[in-house]
Amino acid sequence: MAMGVFDSGVGGLSIHHALVNRLPQADFVYLADQKHTPYGDRSGEEIVELTRQGCETLFEAGASLVVLACNTASAVALRRLQQTWLSGFRKTCKRPVNVLGIIVPTIEAATGLPWEHEAERRGPKIEKLDVVGVFATVATARSRVYEIEIDKRSQDLAVFTEACSGLADMIEHGADRDALSAKIKGHVESLRIRIGRYPDRAILGCTHYELVADLFRQHLPDGTPIIHQPPSVAKALGDYVERHPQYDLGSSGARSFLTTGAPKSQSMLIEAFWGGPLTFESIDSAVASARSA
Repeated sequence: MAMGVFDSGVGGLSIHHALVNRLPQADFVYLADQKHTPYGDRSGEEIVELTRQGCETLFEAGASLVVLACNTASAVALRRLQQTWLSGFRKTCKRPVNVLGIIVPTIEAATGLPWEHEAERRGPKIEKLDVVGVFATVATARSRVYEIEIDKRSQDLAVFTEACSGLADMIEHGADRDALSAKIKGHVESLRIRIGRYPDRAILGCTHYELVADLFRQHLPDGTPIIHQPPSVAKALGDYVERHPQYDLGSSGARSFLTTGAPKSQSMLIEAFWGGPLTFESIDSAVASARSA
C-alpha cells in the first residue's frame, strides 16, 4: 500500500517532495503522464480521461490514496471523477481508495479561510479590495476555478488569472533559465497591464511553476507574498491521513517514480530542484510487480 502522486509530468515532484517530508514513513508511488504532457492545452474531456487512467494505474500499483498534484487535473477532472467514476471503482477493487486534489488547500492558504466558509454578501461596495494574481495553465484559467471558489469565500479579494501557455512544457523539457526567466517576466508584465498594477499576492497555480519559483520572485515586486502550494497541500493531506486511518499508506519509506513515457533520467533543471539524479521507470514493471505481490 502507498500514497500515489499523479501529474502530467514533473511538476508534481514539488508536491511529492513536501508530502515525503510530512509523511516520511509512508510509501509513495509517483506517476508522470509524460506520454501526454502537457495537459494545459487539452480539452476538458481529454483531461478527465487521462486523469482517470492515471488514477487507475496508481491504484493498480498499490496506492490507497491518489493526490492529483496537478492544478489542471484538479480543476477540470477531480469533481467529475469523484461523482461518476470513483464509487464504481471502489466496488471493483474492494478496498478503501480515494482521489484528492490540491485546489482546496491552496484556496484556504490564499484566503486564510476554511473551505466550508461562505462569504457574507454585503452589497456592491467594498471599501478595500486586494488583488490575487494566479499564474496557471490555459485549461486551469479556462475553468475559472480560482475566481469562482475564492469569490464564494471572500468579497474582499479580486482574482485575475494569467494563462501561461507553454510555460509548463518549457519546464518539463528543461529549458534554460534565461528563456524561462524571459517567459515568466512576460507573463508577470501581462498580468500587471490587465490589472493596472501588480497583484497584492500571487498564486503559482501550476505545480511545474514551483520548480522555478525563484524566477517568479525575481519578476514580482519585493514583498509581494507568493502562495506556495507544496507546504499548504502537505499540511492538509497530512491532517487528512491522520483523520482517515482506513487508508493504508505503507510504512517502509519506499519511493517509486514511474512514467507513461520513455524511462529516462530527468533534466538538469529537475535534478537541481530534487537535489540529485532522478530516473523515471516504466509503469509496466511497477503494475506487474503489484499484481504479483
